[in-house]
Amino acid sequence: MTELARSELDEAALIDPEAADPGLKHFPLARTCPFSPPPEYREFEQDRAQLVGIPSGERAWALARHEDVRAMLNDSRFSSDRFNPGFPMLFNDGGRGRTPKIKPSLINLDPPVHGQARRSVVGEFTVKRMKALQPRIQEIVDTQLDAMLAGDRPADLVTALSLPVPSLVICEQLGVPYADHEFFQTHSSNFLDRQATVDQREAATVEMRDYLSGLVAAKEATPTDDLLGRQIEKLRAEGTYDHDELVGLAFLLLIAGHETTANMISLGTVALLENPDQLELIKQDPGKTLDAVEELLRYFTIAEFATSRVATEDVDIAGVTIRAGQGVLGLSHAANFDPETFAEPDRLDFTRGARHHVAFGYGVHQCLGQNLARLELRIVFDTLFRRIPTLRLAVPFEQLPFKHESSIFGLHCLPVAW
Repeated sequence: MTELARSELDEAALIDPEAADPGLKHFPLARTCPFSPPPEYREFEQDRAQLVGIPSGERAWALARHEDVRAMLNDSRFSSDRFNPGFPMLFNDGGRGRTPKIKPSLINLDPPVHGQARRSVVGEFTVKRMKALQPRIQEIVDTQLDAMLAGDRPADLVTALSLPVPSLVICEQLGVPYADHEFFQTHSSNFLDRQATVDQREAATVEMRDYLSGLVAAKEATPTDDLLGRQIEKLRAEGTYDHDELVGLAFLLLIAGHETTANMISLGTVALLENPDQLELIKQDPGKTLDAVEELLRYFTIAEFATSRVATEDVDIAGVTIRAGQGVLGLSHAANFDPETFAEPDRLDFTRGARHHVAFGYGVHQCLGQNLARLELRIVFDTLFRRIPTLRLAVPFEQLPFKHESSIFGLHCLPVAW
């Protein structure tokens, strides 16, 4: 097909869905193997940009090559505003529009507002502050493993370790009572479930908002020595404090702070058990664990569609012109398996040096909590396999229940024995 013919077909598809190529892919696509991107992504190695269908019935562009995804994420002409009508949402809102139930915060903001908001809180996630947190994270991991070792076998690693560790850490950091963890874990799961109804998603969002609004209000009356309390005092002193904005930030950090790391702990454990040669590398030399963490982040890319955007003006990229108002899916999982960037991408290789992956995004919206996630994962994997060197799966790998329906890939449960 000539470039002109392809361009005409692409433009027609955006206007009239019936004009689309009968081979049009409809997103999100399922992983047929937990250790690989959807097989359809292989086609993107030849066709750098494709029009795809999304649940709203609209069309969006999908970019899959590492260089194209990074270029898009580093281009200010692509917006992160999820309330822009052209933003490619991967769930159907039932035609109810995009009125936010939570005030936009960080992930939805564009420069210069985004930069101002990020600078206000970035000091909470510096390498220096993470180093100060290390002893407490180690204590949490050891306490959870003590309880698991004293309990029944087999154990569910998700409920015994994967969820409690990051949940406790982010609760303490934010100043959220961990006693309420079942409430926010349940509601965040419903919020992230692409199969949930519109009513279920809205209910989860509203109840989480109301819970966090009450928590923030209590801290306004008596500021506490935690992230939320410090933000209240800092922003009040600057004259920029906004209750709803802090609720939005708390919503984002609470969900992102436990869901992503929890799923990476579970998936990383499975990958280590299924690749004993790689596990042996970090058992013999814990200094290699950070390299292992980077490779595991690349390998799973669990929050792939956090790199979706909408064009605010016409942009030439990946051999096509993306028009203002068109949505773009930056397929970070495909980018992290781009053979031109990562040789033999299907192979788990802790020696490859994979720090240039885009599992944490790229550009101004690169994950705020990435230093914390790396620290938690390193401590968990080192401690888990040091204290339980005979850890093994308690069910066949094929029986593991993976979260194919969630916006953040992971495991519902992980039965293990030793």
